[in-house]
Amino acid sequence: MHICNLSFETGLVPDKLKVAKVIPAYKKCERNKPGNYRPISLLSIFDKLLKKLMYNRITEFLDKHDVLYKYQFGFRRCHSTSLALIDMTDNIYRNMDMKNVTVGIYLDLQKAFDTVDHGILFHKLYVYGIR
Repeated sequence: MHICNLSFETGLVPDKLKVAKVIPAYKKCERNKPGNYRPISLLSIFDKLLKKLMYNRITEFLDKHDVLYKYQFGFRRCHSTSLALIDMTDNIYRNMDMKNVTVGIYLDLQKAFDTVDHGILFHKLYVYGIR
C-alpha cells in the first residue's frame, strides 16, 4: 500500500514494475510481416494492481468533475458500444420522422493510439486536472 500511495503522490512507477514479457499476437494477413502482429505485454500482479487502483481513481475523478463528453461510449462503465448504436439509430429515426436527410461518415483509424502525440496528451490531461 505504501508503494502504491507513493506512486500516486509522486507520479512515478518503480522501474521494476515496468518490466514486461512481450508476446507477439497474430492479427491478420501475412504471418511473415511484423506489422501483422500486435504486442501483448504480460505484467506482474503488483503492476496490474497498481494500474487498477489508478484506473479507479482516474475514472472516479473524470465522473465527479464531468470531464468526458456524454457521447464518449468506449471504455466507460454503463456506456457500451451497443448503447452508442441505439443512440445513433434513434437519432436517425427521429430525423427521418422530421423529413431530414441523414448522412453518416465513419472512420476507422488503424493504430490510432500509436499516432497520439504524448506531449499533447499529457498537456490535455493536465488541463483536465490529472497531474
